[in-house]
Amino acid sequence: MQTRKIGRTDLSVTEYSFGAAGLGGLYRECTRDAAMATLDAAWSAGLRYFDVAPYYGLGLAERRVGDFLRDKPRDEFVLSTKVGRLLHPVPEGDVPDYSYVKPLNFDVAYDYSYDAIMRSAEFSYARLGLNRIDILYVHDIGVYTHGAARNAVYLKQLLDSGLKALEELKASGVIAAYGLGVNEVPVCLEVMRHTDIDCILLAGRYTLLDRSAVAELLPLCEKKKTSLIVGGVFNSGILATGPVDGAHFDYMPASSEVLEKVGAMERIARERGVPLAAAAMQFPLDNPVVASVLLGTAKPESLRRNMDALRHRLSTDDFSAFEPYTLVAPELGLEAVRA
Repeated sequence: MQTRKIGRTDLSVTEYSFGAAGLGGLYRECTRDAAMATLDAAWSAGLRYFDVAPYYGLGLAERRVGDFLRDKPRDEFVLSTKVGRLLHPVPEGDVPDYSYVKPLNFDVAYDYSYDAIMRSAEFSYARLGLNRIDILYVHDIGVYTHGAARNAVYLKQLLDSGLKALEELKASGVIAAYGLGVNEVPVCLEVMRHTDIDCILLAGRYTLLDRSAVAELLPLCEKKKTSLIVGGVFNSGILATGPVDGAHFDYMPASSEVLEKVGAMERIARERGVPLAAAAMQFPLDNPVVASVLLGTAKPESLRRNMDALRHRLSTDDFSAFEPYTLVAPELGLEAVRA
């Protein structure tokens, strides 16, 4: 599989990569056997960049990813995890519902300060059982997750001291790169006004359907040599399933407007003889700012199906045919199209 460089670093990642949220039991239980089979399918398909986070299964996904990668040649893969949430143990039965089924017995506390980021990195190394983490992302900072008031506190923590921790970790070789792992554009623009970052893992905001990143973020990334890793390319599923009953967009039931737009996109894909999912997975990589497209699943058959769909190739001209049906809506939740 072809690779692309991360920012100004020496890291290169495969154009398609694996997101491990599902291995922590997101929305449904994922057994250890299923997790290992899915990771094996990803490796067999040529994916060599793996992304995880302490939040995924409250430590469970990090343990599973570390167990799988431990016997792999270390220079053959790139690994990222995240900071911003510290785990602390709680009694069995007191684990809050964060949509993970059968997670480990922990809760989380948000903290983006220097000390918390240093501790988080140390804890992740211990859970993973590996001697190198390549990329650290600041996880879920922004109004989308926290609301305006709380985010002002967390953003101050990050700008006052958290970024210093990440710079020190990079300078000392503990990590090779750092950036943001978020679901919104505005916080990326805000942080990039204060510092240069290597990469952004952006979920759901640069897709065939949702082009929120196009106007400001992509040009800024190009100017600052910041790579984009695109997650959520199916926008919560609708670009994989099509406009079926019960289809979801942005973690909510899709509105009639979204269903109509996706229906038009599905017809365009069909005219070109490709599945809509194939178009969704290929679209971000048409822009050289994008280093990788993150594919998340907890089922080996889903991973293999997605990779098989990539045999259908689309061109820049093909992607332009979808543009009239993209969403033009406010950021921070896309309330206009959720109604």
